[in-house]
Amino acid sequence: MVAYERFAAFYDVVMDDPGPRAARVNAAIDRYHPGATSLLELGCGTGSILARLDTGAQLTGLDRSPAMLAVAAGKVPGAQLVEGDMAAFDLGRRFDVVVCVFDSINHLLDVGSWSSLVAGVHAHLAGNGLFVLDVNTVGELHRLGEELPWVYDFEGGTAIIDVSFALDPEGLGVTDWDIRIFERVTDTRYELHHERIGELALPLERVRELLADRFDLLEEVDEDGLAATDASVKAYYALRRRDGPSGLGPEPFTQT
Repeated sequence: MVAYERFAAFYDVVMDDPGPRAARVNAAIDRYHPGATSLLELGCGTGSILARLDTGAQLTGLDRSPAMLAVAAGKVPGAQLVEGDMAAFDLGRRFDVVVCVFDSINHLLDVGSWSSLVAGVHAHLAGNGLFVLDVNTVGELHRLGEELPWVYDFEGGTAIIDVSFALDPEGLGVTDWDIRIFERVTDTRYELHHERIGELALPLERVRELLADRFDLLEEVDEDGLAATDASVKAYYALRRRDGPSGLGPEPFTQT
C-alpha cells in the first residue's frame, strides 16, 4: 500500500501548521528568484504548501499518494497535480523553482533515493533555478523517538502517533512513525485506521555532499535563521542550480 492512503483524510488535522513552511518558501523565492513563473513541489501531499504560495507562478505538485492528491485538488484547483515518485520522476519540462519541504525528503529511506531526488531536481530546473528544501535532522528524529506517544483529539476522532528511533552504524537516523487514527463513526463506535511511515535523517555533512556537485548553497539555516547543525530541529536550504564541469550535461528539457 502507498503511504498515506489511510492517513490522507486526517493528515491536515493532526500535522503542524503549514503556514510557516509556506512563508519560508515565499521568502526564499522573493529573495533569490522573484521573477519565477513556474514551480514544482515534490511530495506536495494535500496541497497545503501550494495553496499558500503567493508567487504568481504556475504550480505543479507531485506525490505518490492518489488519496493525498485528491485532497490537494480541492485546495489548489489551478495546479497541475501528478502522481509519481519524487525519487524517480520525469516530467519532460523544466521549472524556475523546485520545492521539497515539510521534511518530505526524509521519507526516502536510503541514501541512493536522496541522491536520485537531487539529480531529478537538477534535471528539472531551468538555468539558475532555485531549489528550496528542508530536512528533519538526526537530532530532531532522535528527540521525537524519545517522546511519549502524541495524542491528538480532533473533531471526528483521536490520533495517536508513536515514534521510535534507531541510529545505524553510518550515523543515519531511522524512525518508524506508528500512526493510529480512531475515527468516530457513532457516539459509541470508532473505526481504526493504522499506518506505519518511516523517515531517514542524514548528518548535514552528508546532505551537503549530496548537493555540492549540482547546486550552489545560498542558505543552510535553522528555524531561527542561524547556521543549522545536526542538533537543530530542521535545516532549511535555498540552493541555486549549477551547470559545470561535473559531467552533469546540458539542459535535458525545454522550458515551458
